[in-house]
Amino acid sequence: MSPFDYVDLILHKKKQDDDFDIGNYAPFLVNRSLSYHMDCILYVNEMNIKPNIDKDLQYQYLLNSIRPMKRRFEPWQKSLSDKNIDCVKKFFGYNNQKAKDALSILSDEQIIQIKDAIDVGGIKQT
Repeated sequence: MSPFDYVDLILHKKKQDDDFDIGNYAPFLVNRSLSYHMDCILYVNEMNIKPNIDKDLQYQYLLNSIRPMKRRFEPWQKSLSDKNIDCVKKFFGYNNQKAKDALSILSDEQIIQIKDAIDVGGIKQT
Protein backbone atom coordinates (compact mmCIF):
# COMPACT_ATOMS: atom_id res chain seq x y z
CA MET A 1 0.00 0.00 0.00
CA SER A 2 1.19 3.50 -0.75
CA PRO A 3 0.81 6.35 1.77
CA PHE A 4 -1.96 7.78 -0.37
CA ASP A 5 -3.97 4.57 0.00
CA TYR A 6 -3.99 5.23 3.74
CA VAL A 7 -5.23 8.76 3.08
CA ASP A 8 -8.01 7.33 0.92
CA LEU A 9 -8.97 4.91 3.70
CA ILE A 10 -9.04 7.71 6.26
CA LEU A 11 -11.01 10.17 4.15
CA HIS A 12 -13.49 7.97 2.31
CA LYS A 13 -13.71 4.27 3.07
CA LYS A 14 -13.45 4.25 6.87
CA LYS A 15 -12.68 0.54 7.00
CA GLN A 16 -9.59 -1.56 6.57
CA ASP A 17 -9.02 -3.72 3.50
CA ASP A 18 -8.00 -7.37 3.70
CA ASP A 19 -4.45 -6.55 2.58
CA PHE A 20 -4.03 -3.84 5.23
CA ASP A 21 -0.44 -3.50 6.49
CA ILE A 22 0.59 -0.76 8.91
CA GLY A 23 4.26 -1.33 8.07
CA ASN A 24 4.11 0.97 5.02
CA TYR A 25 2.31 3.75 6.89
CA ALA A 26 4.36 6.98 6.64
CA PRO A 27 2.97 9.48 9.19
CA PHE A 28 4.65 12.51 7.62
CA LEU A 29 3.21 11.89 4.16
CA VAL A 30 -0.25 11.06 5.45
CA ASN A 31 -0.31 14.12 7.72
CA ARG A 32 0.89 16.36 4.94
CA SER A 33 -1.74 15.03 2.54
CA LEU A 34 -4.51 15.49 5.08
CA SER A 35 -3.37 18.98 6.04
CA TYR A 36 -4.56 20.38 2.70
CA HIS A 37 -8.17 19.78 3.78
CA MET A 38 -9.51 22.51 6.06
CA ASP A 39 -11.56 20.19 8.27
CA CYS A 40 -8.57 17.88 8.93
CA ILE A 41 -5.97 20.45 10.00
CA LEU A 42 -6.66 20.24 13.74
CA TYR A 43 -6.48 16.45 13.79
CA VAL A 44 -3.24 16.46 11.83
CA ASN A 45 -1.79 19.09 14.13
CA GLU A 46 -2.49 16.84 17.13
CA MET A 47 -0.49 14.08 15.47
CA ASN A 48 2.33 16.51 14.68
CA ILE A 49 2.49 17.53 18.34
CA LYS A 50 2.91 13.88 19.37
CA PRO A 51 5.22 12.36 16.72
CA ASN A 52 6.46 9.47 18.90
CA ILE A 53 3.08 7.75 19.08
CA ASP A 54 2.94 4.33 17.44
CA LYS A 55 1.99 4.35 13.74
CA ASP A 56 -1.02 2.16 14.32
CA LEU A 57 -2.35 4.49 17.02
CA GLN A 58 -1.87 7.52 14.77
CA TYR A 59 -3.72 5.79 11.96
CA GLN A 60 -6.57 4.69 14.24
CA TYR A 61 -6.91 8.22 15.67
CA LEU A 62 -7.17 9.79 12.21
CA LEU A 63 -9.43 7.04 10.90
CA ASN A 64 -11.92 7.44 13.74
CA SER A 65 -11.71 11.23 14.18
CA ILE A 66 -12.07 12.54 10.64
CA ARG A 67 -15.59 12.44 9.27
CA PRO A 68 -16.14 10.66 5.96
CA MET A 69 -17.26 13.08 3.30
CA LYS A 70 -16.67 13.80 -0.35
CA ARG A 71 -13.54 15.90 -0.68
CA ARG A 72 -11.97 17.04 -3.89
CA PHE A 73 -8.36 16.23 -4.59
CA GLU A 74 -5.91 18.83 -3.23
CA PRO A 75 -2.56 18.75 -5.06
CA TRP A 76 0.65 19.34 -3.14
CA GLN A 77 1.93 22.86 -3.40
CA LYS A 78 5.25 23.37 -5.09
CA SER A 79 7.62 26.30 -4.94
CA LEU A 80 7.78 28.51 -7.97
CA SER A 81 11.00 28.56 -9.94
CA ASP A 82 12.55 31.96 -10.54
CA LYS A 83 14.75 32.42 -13.61
CA ASN A 84 16.89 35.03 -11.84
CA ILE A 85 17.63 32.65 -8.96
CA ASP A 86 18.60 29.94 -11.45
CA CYS A 87 20.99 32.33 -13.21
CA VAL A 88 22.63 33.43 -9.94
CA LYS A 89 22.98 29.78 -8.85
CA LYS A 90 24.64 28.85 -12.11
CA PHE A 91 26.92 31.90 -12.25
CA PHE A 92 28.19 31.80 -8.65
CA GLY A 93 27.66 28.11 -7.88
CA TYR A 94 25.36 28.93 -4.95
CA ASN A 95 22.58 26.89 -3.36
CA ASN A 96 18.99 28.18 -3.22
CA GLN A 97 19.33 30.13 0.02
CA LYS A 98 22.58 31.86 -0.93
CA ALA A 99 21.19 32.68 -4.37
CA LYS A 100 18.11 34.32 -2.79
CA ASP A 101 20.34 36.34 -0.50
CA ALA A 102 22.58 37.40 -3.40
CA LEU A 103 19.56 38.28 -5.53
CA SER A 104 18.34 40.73 -2.89
CA ILE A 105 21.69 42.55 -3.11
CA LEU A 106 22.14 42.57 -6.89
CA SER A 107 20.75 45.36 -9.05
CA ASP A 108 18.75 44.80 -12.23
CA GLU A 109 21.75 45.78 -14.36
CA GLN A 110 23.96 43.23 -12.60
CA ILE A 111 21.36 40.50 -13.13
CA ILE A 112 21.27 41.32 -16.84
CA GLN A 113 25.10 41.09 -16.96
CA ILE A 114 24.96 37.70 -15.21
CA LYS A 115 22.38 36.45 -17.71
CA ASP A 116 24.55 37.61 -20.60
CA ALA A 117 27.61 35.92 -19.07
CA ILE A 118 25.95 32.52 -18.73
CA ASP A 119 24.17 32.69 -22.10
CA VAL A 120 25.36 29.75 -24.21
CA GLY A 121 23.42 30.62 -27.34
CA GLY A 122 20.82 28.62 -29.15
CA ILE A 123 17.19 29.36 -29.84
CA LYS A 124 15.61 31.60 -27.22
CA GLN A 125 12.13 30.70 -26.06
CA THR A 126 9.80 33.54 -25.18
